[in-house]
Amino acid sequence: MQKVFVSACLMGNKVRYNGSSLSLDKSDKRWLDLNVKLVGFCPEVSAGLPIPRAPAEIIGGEGRDVIHQQARVIGDDGVDVTDAFLDGAHQALQICLQQEIKFAVLAEGSPSCGSEKIYDGTFSGKKVTGAGVTAQLLRSKGIKVYSQHSVMQLIEQLERICETDKSKTIS
Repeated sequence: MQKVFVSACLMGNKVRYNGSSLSLDKSDKRWLDLNVKLVGFCPEVSAGLPIPRAPAEIIGGEGRDVIHQQARVIGDDGVDVTDAFLDGAHQALQICLQQEIKFAVLAEGSPSCGSEKIYDGTFSGKKVTGAGVTAQLLRSKGIKVYSQHSVMQLIEQLERICETDKSKTIS
C-alpha cells in the first residue's frame, strides 16, 4: 500500500502556529483513508517549536534560499527560527526516505509546507509564488508535493499507479 506524507495540521491536529488545524476536503480524505496509509507529521513541532508560537515567514527568498543559507525564517516577534525549520524539514525527509514515501500533501502558505505559495516575508498577509522549506527539500529528493487544494491531482496519479500495478499482476 502506498504511503502519503501529510502535514499534521491537515489531519485535524491543532499544531499550527496559533494552535488551530486545517482540513482536507472530506471526499479527498475519505479516498485517501481507504486507499493509502497516511503518515502525519508537523515539521515545526517536531523541531521543538511550541504551540502556539509566533507566526513566521521567510525573509529574503523562499524555501530553496533557506536551504542554501541565503534567506532566513523569522517570527513576527523578531526571533530567528531558521534552524528549527531546517531541522523539521530534514526530519520530514528522513521519514519519507525511511518509509519509501513518494508523495506528500502539505499545508499551502506555510513557510515549512507551502508548495506553490508562501507569505512574502513582510507579515502583511501577501502571498507570493514559492515553496516552503520542507516542501522544497522533499521535492529536491524526488518526492511529489501537493497542497490541500490539489489533492485530486494526487488521487488521479495514485489511481493510475494502482491500475498499472494491477495490470502487471495480471500479466
